[in-house]
Amino acid sequence: MIINNAKLRGKQGLHSIECENGRFVSIIEQDGLVIPLESSLDAKMNLLSAPFVEPHIHLDAVFTAGEPNWNLSGTLFEGIERWAERKPMLTSEDVQRRVLKAVQLLVENGVQHIRTHVDITDPELVALKAIVALKEKLSAYIDLQIVAFPQEGILSFPNGKQLMEKALEQGADVIGGIPHFEYTREYGVESMRWIIDLAEKHGKLVDVHCDEIDDGASRFLEVLATAALEKGIGERVTASHTSAMHSYNNAYCSKLFRLLKKSKINFIALPTENMHLQGRFDGYPKIRGITRVKEIKDAGMNICFGQDSIQDPWYTLGNGKLLRVLDSGIHSCHMMGYEDLETALDLITDNGAKTLNISENYGIEVGKPANFIILEGSNDVEVIQKQGDVLYSVREGEILISRQPATLNQTIPLIE
Repeated sequence: MIINNAKLRGKQGLHSIECENGRFVSIIEQDGLVIPLESSLDAKMNLLSAPFVEPHIHLDAVFTAGEPNWNLSGTLFEGIERWAERKPMLTSEDVQRRVLKAVQLLVENGVQHIRTHVDITDPELVALKAIVALKEKLSAYIDLQIVAFPQEGILSFPNGKQLMEKALEQGADVIGGIPHFEYTREYGVESMRWIIDLAEKHGKLVDVHCDEIDDGASRFLEVLATAALEKGIGERVTASHTSAMHSYNNAYCSKLFRLLKKSKINFIALPTENMHLQGRFDGYPKIRGITRVKEIKDAGMNICFGQDSIQDPWYTLGNGKLLRVLDSGIHSCHMMGYEDLETALDLITDNGAKTLNISENYGIEVGKPANFIILEGSNDVEVIQKQGDVLYSVREGEILISRQPATLNQTIPLIE
């Protein structure tokens, strides 16, 4: 496959890219516009980018909003209650049907790498087994990482530690946690140190729902970062949400950042989800409840965006479009300066790849797998301005999806 007339992120001019045997073999700058051959793909001066990365989604819960009851308060904790009502209804067929529907949405919107959290506070591990069974089937379309996520706690749920060990045996790739939902602070601290020890023992990645609460006194992030630093595995550890950081006082947060930078842990922000769930106990002014994305990024730490939910008990919207999440995030985090916009796609591409520990085989470089998307617009700024479609998604040199941008049948005459 040869792609002509492509713009590349951070590079001037137009480029031709050649793929062979599923890998990039040549990337050269063109001397002006090229008339492509019939057998080649014409990017038409649009942006060719590495695929989108969805670093945080709950595929086991997609399309369950209102089943059997709606989350009327809109809070995180009621969402957990509603999910607990839905959990006994799970079957392998139910889970797989909904997961496949969601993955199709994600693939259609340029996602090729997914990290999904799967609830393991279920003695039968129904959802985990169902999704592990789909992993090979989906490998032609996506790379899938599965997080063993203890939705109702590790120490606060019966046999929580044993269920985590069992989930790893069943094929989970990543160890999860939820310290702010444990019964006590002591349980939360113990759970953080336990999962870091477990990750070191099994050579696993870690991704914790950490301080997803409006309580400025919820400070499990410092525990997670310290444990990761002590074991020297920070680059394999991720703190998702960290919503309480929005409410930390600035003096404490300044001190905390020193530890976070030393630890080298990753961060995931969920802008649409946390703007919806947080601030529910406030009058006015209401907090936004999103972690300090710009400050983390400007401090040189790795942070990315995810969408968290597609129509589940926590969030009734969601459509697989990471560009929508990115748009929401840069608005709500005051990241609309031109310098922010110039690299904004990092938040749903390269930064996500680093979080998932897949950077070695990710990106537009000779020798790497020929995985890419083509987006409407010539650079990050235009892509965000247009909020257009993913025109192509290509995986190992094979086209997964293609679409043409909308056009009018005739030009609208200028108003005189």
